[in-house]
Amino acid sequence: MSVFMIRLENLLFRLLRVFRRSFLVKVLNLGVSTFIFLDYFKDFEKLDVVQGIFGKNTNEVLSTLRVDLTWFGSYMYVDETSGHLVVSSRYLNRGNKIDIYLDLIHELFHVRQFLEGKDLFDNKYNYVDRPTEIEAYTYTIKEARRLGLNDKRILRYLEAEWMTQTDLRRLANTLNVKC
Repeated sequence: MSVFMIRLENLLFRLLRVFRRSFLVKVLNLGVSTFIFLDYFKDFEKLDVVQGIFGKNTNEVLSTLRVDLTWFGSYMYVDETSGHLVVSSRYLNRGNKIDIYLDLIHELFHVRQFLEGKDLFDNKYNYVDRPTEIEAYTYTIKEARRLGLNDKRILRYLEAEWMTQTDLRRLANTLNVKC
């Protein structure tokens, strides 16, 4: 997929967040397949990193967490109205497996934040300065380091189409990842 198409999808995603209740969103959701997290992501409840997110509530949360697989979108996110996970089936099929794993950890951390009542998309902050993002990335980077990823690879993981290089450097600096 071209960089232009990825940026266009991300722009559309941001616009659709504003118009979540509109007819257009209902049309786009026609191709959605819904699963329970543990039915799709087998044995995640056994991972120490996931148990570190939810503690004794891990099985309860993951056995009720809904996952929408969609054809629309480029990665994954937590729905801010319901707290369920929305994942691009294209990303699951074509994405780098380590990046997908780290994104799942990152988004599961957002699920926890949602359950704690935190505002996941607080627009008072730029994306890279948002407290919920910094907290989720901090936890995810800890797992990336446990896997043996070096700073260069972690920086590549952090890169996203919606971030400028300046934003990326600022985020990396906040997370103690060398640029």
